[in-house]
Amino acid sequence: MGSLMQSEPEMEKKPVGIRFLERIKGSKLSYNAYQAIVLIVTFLAYASYHAARKTTSIVKSALDPQSPDTGLNSILLRFTSFGSSVKTGQEQEGWAPFNGPNGTVLLGEIDVAFLAVYAFGMYFAGHLGDRMNLRIFLTVGMIGTGVFTSLFGVGYWANIHSFYYFLIMQMFAGLFQSSGWPSVVAVVGKWFNKKKRGLIMGIWNAHTSVGNITGSLIAAAMLRYGWGWSFVVPGVVIAVIGLVNFAFLPVSPENVGAERDEDVDSSEKIGDSVNLPLLLSSSDSDSDDKKRPVGFIEAWRIPGVAPFALCLFFAKLVAYTFLYWLPFYVSHTAIEGEYLSDETAGNLSTMFDVGGVVGGIMAGYISDRIGARAITAASFMYCSIPALFFYRSYGHVSLLANASLMFVTGMLVNGPYALITTAVSADLGTHSSLKGNSRALATVTAIIDGTGSVGAAVGPLLTGYISSRSSWTAVFTMLMGAAFVAGLLLTRLVMAEVAEKIAESRPSEECRSPVDHQGHVMEV
Repeated sequence: MGSLMQSEPEMEKKPVGIRFLERIKGSKLSYNAYQAIVLIVTFLAYASYHAARKTTSIVKSALDPQSPDTGLNSILLRFTSFGSSVKTGQEQEGWAPFNGPNGTVLLGEIDVAFLAVYAFGMYFAGHLGDRMNLRIFLTVGMIGTGVFTSLFGVGYWANIHSFYYFLIMQMFAGLFQSSGWPSVVAVVGKWFNKKKRGLIMGIWNAHTSVGNITGSLIAAAMLRYGWGWSFVVPGVVIAVIGLVNFAFLPVSPENVGAERDEDVDSSEKIGDSVNLPLLLSSSDSDSDDKKRPVGFIEAWRIPGVAPFALCLFFAKLVAYTFLYWLPFYVSHTAIEGEYLSDETAGNLSTMFDVGGVVGGIMAGYISDRIGARAITAASFMYCSIPALFFYRSYGHVSLLANASLMFVTGMLVNGPYALITTAVSADLGTHSSLKGNSRALATVTAIIDGTGSVGAAVGPLLTGYISSRSSWTAVFTMLMGAAFVAGLLLTRLVMAEVAEKIAESRPSEECRSPVDHQGHVMEV
């Protein structure tokens, strides 16, 4: 028990669940054990965020029976109805005000309001996250999300038919959800050094797909008991996981007195060769400045933040267009001369998500191996342009061709999206210009993903407008243009990384003969 002899202040910093585990074990947890806890708890946390976020898309057909029943929604509803194709009572009638002639428009407005508040709330969430205990901040966000998600469903039993009630509930849910991503990335970034972040975070980022699938299954299964349960159950789940987060999440090694097993590799820094440090001078290296939270404008000035944030705007524009429109596009495109049923189209569209998981892992692994995040992200974005072209041009040839091209497209589109929102955000939040200040992770992550979330809202809106007034070919042209701009925005960082790799491949100065200013070898 000697190893448990710690000062009271240190013990008080540790979450109650960690202290409980150490009491059972009889000694302090190892650094690897802490890392495992961080990955598991944050994975569950953000998966629950996506599960709560997914409910609206599943319940839309119950609120507005006249809306198109496409994609995964259709599959799950048919699966959970045990083969019955007849809807009863409330399901047939829908729910006012969404069952009127403008019901689909009202549901769309709720989606846009959620995404808008979520995107802009992200900036403030990151600013607050670097100034608060991230464990408490994340817990408040999760419980708040659970409360307002559940309150949306309470409208079912309270017989509420006011559009503004549901709009406000979704806006508050979006506001609390904005606390999630900056918090989990900041915590993971504090526990894993740059050398391992790409691969680990690429695998860890699968929580998005797990959350979407889990939320869809729960929401669809609860519909038979009334659509209100489809919101209340995910709301309760995220609140409970929020309490687990409060009990177990160690925010940083310093907070729990964990000893690092290896030193952080500080030799690789994104954008170091692009700009000189902008934030702190040599006289600002004292411990107080290292603990000072970085301001919003200061975070934007960190080398690499602006280009990666703007790149993510266009990358998410492409990714979320597929997320919202792919099942509809597949079901309205003749493949081998025939139109697929909603169920088959929904099944087929999952290949994009599967490719996205593989792409995220690949992008992380490649960027770790070559030590160049910008080169990896830009290469994926440029390669996605021909993938989008071939999918639009040849996806109709056969189911196999469609599935294969969709998989490749998802891999190339979601690969840089996953890389930028995880490893890149963590790298930039610990940039050398901060001179050891670790209180910028949440702010940097919020800036990057918040900017990307604006693109996520713009993409589906543009797609609906362009597809209805022009054609799907025009939509894909827009997506290819967005992918090109995303890659182009990283040009300066790519050139800097290429120059750095060339410099590293040259012999060191110690191994070369001394030369004069004209390049002639000098005699020693």
